[in-house]
Amino acid sequence: MDRFKYTVISHEGMRYCNPLSSEKIETVLDLLDFVNTARVLDLASGKGELLLRLVERYGAEALGVDLASPFNAEAQAQANTRIPHRKVTFLEQDVTTLQVEPESLDLVSCLGGCHILGGFQLTLQQVKSWVKPGGYILLGDGYWKQEPQPEYLAAFGGSRDECMTHAQNVTTGPAEGLVPLYACVCNDDEWDRYEWLHLRNIELYAREHSEDPDVPELLKRIRAWRDTYVRWGRDTLGFGLYLFQK
Repeated sequence: MDRFKYTVISHEGMRYCNPLSSEKIETVLDLLDFVNTARVLDLASGKGELLLRLVERYGAEALGVDLASPFNAEAQAQANTRIPHRKVTFLEQDVTTLQVEPESLDLVSCLGGCHILGGFQLTLQQVKSWVKPGGYILLGDGYWKQEPQPEYLAAFGGSRDECMTHAQNVTTGPAEGLVPLYACVCNDDEWDRYEWLHLRNIELYAREHSEDPDVPELLKRIRAWRDTYVRWGRDTLGFGLYLFQK
């Protein structure tokens, strides 16, 4: 099966590839004080919605980097329709290989992709040198709402040190010389909407494409994840949005 097939199908109809509502993301964007044309970089940019909103609201010069070519194509199609005369680029590249000039950006964001750079703290360490003094870092990442049970970790092949607590995510900023300006978390309704739409998308795809040889694998994966979510994940794993200033 294509490496992105499950992710692309499960996120059908979603503009953001994370559980936070668009209203909560807009609240954070309200806090940015870009005056001149800002240069922004979004790592693991998914369908590009964050960058599109930054360009629509602030006229930013934007670059998104993601390995998922179907997401990049969808992001570019949205850009062509919504902001045809603005400068926004979606690059198909591994973010770990990205070379960025120091202190060249007004904002670096990464919503849901911190694991690619080794986790929340390592992501902050990596990207803070790319941001101008006074610039921003916006991260969206998981946190433990309670201590994860060994059975939960085993169910998805995870480890305890993959996440910190919400408080630890916030205080990691000052430890790295950054000022926390805002933080919020998704609520249970947002988690439920995100997870159950995943399930629905895969189940509908399987019903409508029964001839696809990948259907059994898709169903096995999503149904195992469903059981893991309702048994442990909903009460254990949170997702927060964190804005820091350099």
